[in-house]
This record gives sequence, structure tokens and C-alpha cells, in this order.
Amino acid sequence: MARADAAAPVTWIATTDADSVVPHDWLAHQLARAREGWQAVVGTVVLPSTSPLATPHRIRYEATRPPAGTPWAHPHVHGANLGVATAAYLDVGGFPSLATGEDHALVEALERRGHRVLRTARCPVLTSPRLQARAQGGFGDYLAAMPRPAEA
Repeated sequence: MARADAAAPVTWIATTDADSVVPHDWLAHQLARAREGWQAVVGTVVLPSTSPLATPHRIRYEATRPPAGTPWAHPHVHGANLGVATAAYLDVGGFPSLATGEDHALVEALERRGHRVLRTARCPVLTSPRLQARAQGGFGDYLAAMPRPAEA
């Protein structure tokens, strides 16, 4: 298993989306995890609280979250909240050339090769509740297929 030396500097690739807003400490959070020896940080996303999809999304999205106080190694992968050490990225050949799901494929390749991948909900990214998907099978399609709350 490859493990980064916590004292050694690391070159880091952080990705987000144009319609997302990262927290002010987002990059510092990722770099702190890199200093702990993690070679990738796979974060979560949240929708604006004003979106009618915010609550249904959170309920469905967090269905696997354990009780409070227990770390959540969530199953989600989003290019909107992803970071990876350059050496690990290059080791697996980077993002594959796919129309959609390239972020999932990258994380799967990292895990397959034994890189230390942290799945954490500690620094979520605010993302758009867009219903017109730009990539078939992506997050927009996921939201568009979500059951709508009953309208009053």
C-alpha cells in the first residue's frame, strides 16, 4: 500500500464544479488530510436550504449515515468535492476519458491500487439544485429523478 510521508510536501489536485461553492477552509481541510497521509479526499455535497429538494436530497443522501459521533465513510463521489495527491492520480492514470462518471472511476481506481482514500462529510460543498443535467447519468439526472415534495 502506498502511504504518503506526513512530513513530506505533497502536490495536490482539488476539483469542484462551476455551479458549486466551496467552504472558505475547503482547501485547507483537504491539505490537512494529505498531511495525515491520505492520498485522496472524497467529500459530500449539500443543496441550498432554499431549494425544495434540499430536505428530500439530504434524507436520501444520508440514508447510510451512522448514529451521531460515528464517522461516516459515505458511498458518494462528486467531482464538486474531490481532492487527490498528484502521485496517486498519476499512478492510476488520472481521470479516465468518460462522458460521465469519471470521478467515480478515478476513486475506484485509487481504491483498487491501495491508495488511502478518505470518504468524509466534514467539509461539504454547496452545489446547484439544477434539474437540467449537463452530463447524462450525473448529479443533475439524480436530482431530476428524485421524488418531489408535495406542493402546498
